[in-house]
Order: sequence, then C-alpha cells, then structure tokens
Amino acid sequence: MSNWTPNSWRKKTVIQVPQYPDIKALEKAEARLASFPPLVFAGEARDLKASLAEVANGNAFLLQGGDCAESFAEHGADHIRDFFRAFLQMSLVLTHGSSKPIVKVGRVAGQFAKPRSADFETIDGVELPSYRGDIINAIEFDETSRVPDPNRMLMAYRQSAATLNLLRAFASGGYASLERAHEWTTDFLKDSEAYASYKEVVEKIEDAISFMKAMNITAENTQQLRETKFYTSHEALLLGYEEALTRKDSISDDYYSTSGHMMWIGDRTRQPDGAHVEYFSGIKNPIGIKCGPSLSEEDLLKLLDKLNPENEAGRITLIARYGSDKIEQHLPSLIEIVKREGQKVVWCSDPMHGNTIKASTGYKTRPFNQIMDEVKSFFRIHKDMGTYAGGVHIEMTGADVTECVGGVSAVTEDDLSNRYHTHCDPRLNASQSLELAFLIAKEMSNTK
Repeated sequence: MSNWTPNSWRKKTVIQVPQYPDIKALEKAEARLASFPPLVFAGEARDLKASLAEVANGNAFLLQGGDCAESFAEHGADHIRDFFRAFLQMSLVLTHGSSKPIVKVGRVAGQFAKPRSADFETIDGVELPSYRGDIINAIEFDETSRVPDPNRMLMAYRQSAATLNLLRAFASGGYASLERAHEWTTDFLKDSEAYASYKEVVEKIEDAISFMKAMNITAENTQQLRETKFYTSHEALLLGYEEALTRKDSISDDYYSTSGHMMWIGDRTRQPDGAHVEYFSGIKNPIGIKCGPSLSEEDLLKLLDKLNPENEAGRITLIARYGSDKIEQHLPSLIEIVKREGQKVVWCSDPMHGNTIKASTGYKTRPFNQIMDEVKSFFRIHKDMGTYAGGVHIEMTGADVTECVGGVSAVTEDDLSNRYHTHCDPRLNASQSLELAFLIAKEMSNTK
C-alpha cells in the first residue's frame, strides 16, 4: 500500500475505458474536477462502513437500489422525489417485517457509467461506438452523439451535486418522518394490490406512533422518527473521474473517494491485477464486489486479500448476481470458502442482472418471477449454510414504468412499449419494488 496513489491505477491494465479523441480536453476536464469540492465526506463514508459492519454481524439489513443508469434527460425534482419515497416505502416494509435497522444506499448521484459487452453496436448496417452512459457519450444513435466527450464528466458532477442536495433535504428536512408514511405513496400505486398490504403496515406504525405521543415521544423531540440516513453509491467504472474526486481525509490521513459513499467493482472489471482493483485497494470507502458465475474461488480470495487485508467488517459487500437458474450452482461454494477463511463480509443479492432476457417484442426485460425466485434461493442457501443473507441490490425506479414483466402490476411483453424509459437495463417499477420488499420481509422473518 505504500506505493499506492490515486493515479497508480494508470500503470495497470484498464478495461471498459472510453477512447477520448482529444486527450488535452480530457486532461483539462479532469483537472477541473480535481479542483471541485467533494460530493460526499469521509466521515459519512465511515458512518456507512460502521452500519455495514452491523449488517455483516447480522444485526441490520442492506437495501441498495436505484436507476440502472442515471440520465441527464430524466433529472428533475419529481423523479428524485418519487425514487426516494419508493425507497422509503420498501425500507418501512423491511423494518416492520424484520425488526432490524435498514441501511439505505441508493444507486444515485453518480451511477452514470455503464460497462458494455462490445465497443461498437450496429443498427441497420451502421456501426457506431456503444453507448457507455451519459457521463461518457449520448444515447442517440448518430456519429456525433457517440463520440466520448470529457466535459460530460463535469455535467455528471453538477447533476450529482444537485441530486445529493435534494436527497439530503428529503432525508433530514421532515419528508422522511414516520408520521408522513401514508404520504409516500404515488397516486398510481394506490391501484396496486401491494398498496393494500403497505397500508396495513402504515396503520400499525401510526398506532405505535400514537402510543408514543402519549408518552411524549414525538417527531419533534426524537430525531429517529423525523429523519433517516441515506447514502449514495455507484459502480466506479470511469477511473479518471474517480481519481479526480479522490481526497485525503484531514482527520485520518486516509484517501477516500468523494464521488459517493460506497463504490462497487463490476463483474467485468474485477481482475485482481487490473486497474479497477488497484484503485479500490487504496480508498477507504466501503466497497462492493459483483460476484457472477465467472468468479473463481481463487480470484475471490485474491480480491479479499488485496481489498480488505485487515479483514475489517463493513469494508466488503459481496453482491451475488447469478440468475435464478445458476445461483444454486455457484453461490454455496463461495459462501463456504468465505466461511473457511473467516472473512467478514456482507452478503447481498443482486437478482436483476442474471435474469435479463430479450422479449418476443424485441425489448430487453426481466421476468419478475425469476427475480423473486433468485431472492428466495439466496435466503434459503444462506439459511441452510448457517450464514446471514444481509442485503438486496436492485435496479428500480419510483415511476410507473413497464420494463420488467410480471408482478402484481401484471406487465406483459406487449406492455413493454408503453412506458419503457430506461437508458440501459430494465428496472422494477414502484409497485414491483414494493412487492419485492414484502417478499424479502417474509424471507427475513422465516430466518429469525
């Protein structure tokens, strides 16, 4: 670690990197970013790590979710509000069902870059660079839009700052007060079957709040009733952006990424000797590792040794993303080796990425029943092996989109074209997200 610097990753093999045509413009944009204020603070990242240590010890649960890829076009106060209140609803259901604190981490205020399986895509015989997220290029399929533009990093920073400002206001300004739980429901959600169950939970909580008021415990005099802690996370894919926002903490003298509270390494970029792992090895933020079918036991141990040599609880979250048909084959062996080595990790399920299919109508989608099946398998495997299923990581939105088929909202393949708004992968809508929260709460209750 004595040889690590925020730019030591540049000496390693880096993949999923855009080819900027103007290197001087790239250097100028990165230099400007390096002069900007931090988006988050080291103390906040330490607080999150402490909360995740409670998850690793089985005393709390991680809820991580948000957009597949944030976009410049969708940015707005209503979009952020709807996402936040859907997240609050899920958290409330999980807290009520599990009687455990819920650690809330959004895929937000930084989730702009996306890995791609190919550098180019072809449509109607025309080949252009792949869309890699709004922080790099534009989604429109034309030659100008697909050229990587370093100034988009500055736009992503400013949007992240604005998003964080609003989220902090929602979390601490009274919007997240439990006394307002009945106000977190959007109008379209009231027609959902999941809403009836949510309403029952809210009524029970309101009864409890009425009792506490009689004991002079109110939102006005009790911070925990009127505020919540909410953290941000994203895949740290664009390392030049991350380097520019890396700061040395004046208290601990450690380096932190200040682009978000928690970062994760994707399934395509977790090579133990690669550039992304090198960068992650030097920052002190809590970090996630996506674990797909291609992750070997040997590489997992190398990653844990390099990224968490002191075996610190709360530092590492292993995010399992296999698919409902592969989780039984791959997850148990990784759990076994982590147990054998005494590694302190958070085990988290990503039931989205392994269950992506192409619908008959041509749209990329995810069957909700497969998502549910993977979550159930995740909990059952951990129960059978005596380990703690500590979290869920999902792509979701507070909007009434039609991107994942199934659920109580009964989205069909023919419905996908109605409100298919994602810039990349399909997301759960608010109704499906709430339905999933009830399933998770039930699974957590069954493991008590």
